[in-house]
Amino acid sequence: MVKETTYGLGIELATGFDDAVSRVTDALKTEGFGVLTTIDVKSTLKQKLDLEFRKYVILGACNPHLASRALQAELEIGLLLPCNVIVYELEGGRTAVSAMAPLPAMGIVGNPTLTDVATEADRGLRRALSSLETA
Repeated sequence: MVKETTYGLGIELATGFDDAVSRVTDALKTEGFGVLTTIDVKSTLKQKLDLEFRKYVILGACNPHLASRALQAELEIGLLLPCNVIVYELEGGRTAVSAMAPLPAMGIVGNPTLTDVATEADRGLRRALSSLETA
């Protein structure tokens, strides 16, 4: 079941980190989201600060159709794009997957035209996360 916070949607998987990243990428693709960027937080913290950290990536996911509609409604919405999805390792061989919650994120803008876009993005991200739980 997808858990919600005030700014995110998340699940836990009983699978390893690398498998989870691959499965998340495929699930996002099925819902029309491509991964534009991958930020390897563990590697970056090690290189820049010589700090050890768990396996943790930030995937910059984008649905071009939704992004285009959002940008037409509000040019500055690019500050909130793409939809970030994080994957990080937990103890016991489990992995956490969380996505930003588009409704509260776009809701701060105050442009009602974005509500439909945010609702569609929210549905797609929820379907992607739910599909991971049932796979």
